[in-house]
Amino acid sequence: MIVSINGVLSEAADARIDPADRGFTLGDGIFETIVVRRNAVRHLAAHLARFKRGADLLGIPLPGDDNAIANMIGATIVGNKATEGVVRMTLTRGPGARGIVPPANPQPTLLITIAPLPPEAEPAKVIVATSTRRNEHSPLSRIKHLNYLDNILARQEATKAGADDAILLNTAGRVAESTVANIFVLVDGYMLTPPVEDGALPGIIRGEAIKLARAEERSIAVEMLPRASEVFLTNALGVRSVTHIDGAPIGDGEPGLITQLLATRL
Repeated sequence: MIVSINGVLSEAADARIDPADRGFTLGDGIFETIVVRRNAVRHLAAHLARFKRGADLLGIPLPGDDNAIANMIGATIVGNKATEGVVRMTLTRGPGARGIVPPANPQPTLLITIAPLPPEAEPAKVIVATSTRRNEHSPLSRIKHLNYLDNILARQEATKAGADDAILLNTAGRVAESTVANIFVLVDGYMLTPPVEDGALPGIIRGEAIKLARAEERSIAVEMLPRASEVFLTNALGVRSVTHIDGAPIGDGEPGLITQLLATRL
């Protein structure tokens, strides 16, 4: 595998990140996942815009403008002779002294990698996580930051229960998202998705699905889930149907028609 660190390509085995890098020691950074299909980088402008918003929130300078970063992505794709795959950009504040106070003049690290596209996901059986909650009051709920420990705890809970994923509730007990995706539910004829204010990450594919499905951003009480006739998840990889929540089937326990149509479109 060829990786890019601050625009320099190297074999992954030869790549080096400073042991004092704050991304490693403190989770001080952000990431972005971008799909490449048939030599096309999907939704690049939207991903770069969200990447910049996250960097601005944390006060981490980007090592170049959109064109420079796009060129780094392109070089990584070409260096791996890839026509399809999943690009990951990881930006950290770079190395720093011990302690949490950020360095006055940070030297950020931008790591770009590409991995093969995973196979199409099977319909998911999920649980509602009880081990942790998503903090909708934190500005970090709006960005893809490097601390995913709440998500990891919830996914461990799902794995122990024999489920594929977990739905995270926010501090008010409302539905926020899954551990790796936004969530949509069809209830009483209305397609709904949690608003960003409830802890939903402003996903790129979420935005596309809202437009195509004419979904409403509305708070979703956990008690509404058993009444849903369709539930699906969205992230950069596409749309995944949810057929069971806490062991109970959604509708007839099969992927719904709207879900299937959106999966084809997205």
